[in-house]
Amino acid sequence: MSITRPFEATDVLKFNQVNADPWTATYGNGYYASYLAQWPEWCVTTTGAFGTEIQSYMIAKHEPAPPNPQHHGHLTALSISPPVRGLGLARFYMDMLERLSGPAGQVACDHDHNEEGGDHGGPHPHSHSHAQAGGDCVDAWFVDLFVRCNNGRAVDMYEKLGYSVYRRVVE
Repeated sequence: MSITRPFEATDVLKFNQVNADPWTATYGNGYYASYLAQWPEWCVTTTGAFGTEIQSYMIAKHEPAPPNPQHHGHLTALSISPPVRGLGLARFYMDMLERLSGPAGQVACDHDHNEEGGDHGGPHPHSHSHAQAGGDCVDAWFVDLFVRCNNGRAVDMYEKLGYSVYRRVVE
């Protein structure tokens, strides 16, 4: 069992086990602090239910500012400690990022309430508060991330989650 909570500035002192992976980039404390200052709701961590040891974390943001047509959610870092890999934490974090990047407010309803047990006399147009909508949603156009080309496990994982290689960055 795990507990997900907001990432805190002091977490950089506790995530050595997570960042010991050679595929994980580790940044300076100021880098993490700048994300916490600008996008606090986009920075989360998971700990064990009975301890304070960090199991995983996600650092993300949205850029450039709306209404720019390139406004998008961006995954900056997602790292999971080896002992808890395979538990679905990556999918959990990516779902969270997609919800934060998603539409805010009302969305059209596309189901018939008669099939859902409601009695509204058949299909009808209306809207619901989107399950993922909220004050933190930014109505971005897409979500992106960077993965090293030679990190095949991560590339495979993101492809299984529905992401595709858009372009390769050559250093």
